[in-house]
Amino acid sequence: MTGTLAALGAGLAVIGAGIGIGRIGGSAMDAIARQPEAYSKIQLAMIISAALIEGVALFAVVVAMIQG
Repeated sequence: MTGTLAALGAGLAVIGAGIGIGRIGGSAMDAIARQPEAYSKIQLAMIISAALIEGVALFAVVVAMIQG
């Protein structure tokens, strides 16, 4: 039973990260379309945000698997 809960927790973490990174990418594309001259600043902020989300998701998956 605990293995199932660990898998559910890991799956939710991955789904949440996917949704978060998707929203970041979409918002960045909207911002670049509005202000093409700010491309490099927007891209940098997008990459940093995506990396932080991936780090949190990886941590959540590891914790879920350790608990399971």
